[in-house]
Amino acid sequence: MVKQPPPSSRRTTQPATSKRKVATSPKKPKAAAKDKAAPVEDAKTVTQAPRDMTKEEIRLFLTDLSHAWPNAVTELHYTTPFTLLVAVVLSAQATDASVNRVTPGLFADAPTPAAMVQLGEEGVGEHIRTIGLWRNKAKNVVELSRQLLERHDGQVPGTRDQLEALAGVGRKTANVVLNVAFNQPTVPVDTHVFRLANRTGLGRGKTVEAVETALEKRIPPEMIRDSHHWMILQGRYVCKARKPECWRCAASVPCLFPAKTDRPVSKPPRQST
Repeated sequence: MVKQPPPSSRRTTQPATSKRKVATSPKKPKAAAKDKAAPVEDAKTVTQAPRDMTKEEIRLFLTDLSHAWPNAVTELHYTTPFTLLVAVVLSAQATDASVNRVTPGLFADAPTPAAMVQLGEEGVGEHIRTIGLWRNKAKNVVELSRQLLERHDGQVPGTRDQLEALAGVGRKTANVVLNVAFNQPTVPVDTHVFRLANRTGLGRGKTVEAVETALEKRIPPEMIRDSHHWMILQGRYVCKARKPECWRCAASVPCLFPAKTDRPVSKPPRQST
């Protein structure tokens, strides 16, 4: 921080100035925010492995994760491609658990794009006001529902370009929908995948796009689709942001993280005197 010099002890008389109103241009309304797929941790704060994994190490690492998370699926609750799309849009900068608490009521009232448009922003907002950025998300959900009706006969499209053209849908959301709803080999990169890929050497990169490209190029084709779920769960519950729990990681052997953590030593209970 640059220190300001101490104020002079002498008093100076400022010349009198007339107050004039300065004309300012009207503020532009904020555009509806898309999900940016930006990681919570900045690239500078994420420890990178000293090198990239070899092909053999990648296969071993992902095989170990597949054994640790044998039934891995998205933790968002949904029943159709449309409800999946809405749930993923709502999950931007919010936890899956918080989204799952509000979507049962929302989807009961509006299970289709037409019903969502009929419910309107105010009605959607009443359901989702407990999650972050709910006003913007309510606006996006209603608008994307209207766009689905106008452009795709109410159906969720199966291409990235068409999905990203919808309100509130960014690259990560599009990749999740393509992966989960359409079984396409995409690798959505959220904060957990970004951190894990850099720490372990699975796919290092300074940006979300760089990590996504590295993972899609390096992961064996037959493992790409499922690896998304393995990495998210591993990053969320084991390879945590503040301190990874390496002592209980099923893939610690091929992992190249240079500062693996040990099991914490439990302190003995204090004896009463």
